[in-house]
Amino acid sequence: MNAREAARYRWDHVAKPLRSLGRLEDMIVQIASLQGTRDVRLDRRCALVFCADHGVVAEGVSQSGSEVTARVARSIAAGEANVNLMASVARADVFAVDMGMLQSVPGTLNRRVAAGTRNLAIGSAMSRGQALQAMRRGAELVGQMKDEGCQIVAVGEMGIGNTTAAAAVACALLELAPEDCVGRGAGLSDAGLARKREVVRRALEVNAPDPADPVDVLSKVGGFELCGMAGAFLGGWEHRLPMIIDGAIAAVCALVAVRLRPEAAGCLLPSHMSREPMARYALEALGLRPVIDADMALGEGTGAVALLPLLDMALKVYGGGHTFESLDMAAYEPQGGEG
Repeated sequence: MNAREAARYRWDHVAKPLRSLGRLEDMIVQIASLQGTRDVRLDRRCALVFCADHGVVAEGVSQSGSEVTARVARSIAAGEANVNLMASVARADVFAVDMGMLQSVPGTLNRRVAAGTRNLAIGSAMSRGQALQAMRRGAELVGQMKDEGCQIVAVGEMGIGNTTAAAAVACALLELAPEDCVGRGAGLSDAGLARKREVVRRALEVNAPDPADPVDVLSKVGGFELCGMAGAFLGGWEHRLPMIIDGAIAAVCALVAVRLRPEAAGCLLPSHMSREPMARYALEALGLRPVIDADMALGEGTGAVALLPLLDMALKVYGGGHTFESLDMAAYEPQGGEG
């Protein structure tokens, strides 16, 4: 019996209707398979918040300026941001990762490739070499986290303008129109939304990213933090670590990773359904259904860390003593309607 089978056997002997914790059971089984044991442990957890700036901000696609990226990264590094507050409840360490901000921020993990991308509306956001470099750094960082004892990684981002870049990546990979994928980000007006859609349309026309080549797509219309996250998901599979997808942007990056290496899907855990429209398309393409639907669109990895307490509760049931045997009753048998 392998670890996956042993974990499912364990669930089926907990005193409750079969499969009654639904996808939470499936996630624990998936983690057991990754860890190679039915005795799942999630004692050490971390959140990686990949940060970078975007030249496309010059097109007026965001409500705030690029200086906000560094301000939020600074608050994350200081332990004061929204994700830190939520992660403190989930017992997760949070790291702000500088993949390419305009300003260097003390306390962040320096993995920067350049000081922000170029304006994707008028040309390629970065070179192919830069995209690959950022992806390698994301993958290597996950390996470092594993070496330091981390057993599960929540993946999020911070970067003014990055919903524009992520929507462009989603449109290119899924061959969708901007009207399908582009949302309001941090609260754009109707006029701002129309402008953002037009910018994405122009970026796709100018750059002609190849949907069959995810690295080409990332380099032409992506961002350094998007590349870092895609690399992180690839690193998660390489190092057999469960990787929690945050919201829309992280979901698009997970899709990039799976397009590059399909087996990487085995390490992905979806957290929540973002209200950004590209999230649904990306998650459907991945065949994933989040367990949280709270109309969130905060970013920073907040949705990803929100999954951790649910996993803790599931693990408490999974590892507890409330079994059919302890109640001296026969285990339920599959009847074909357990889901």
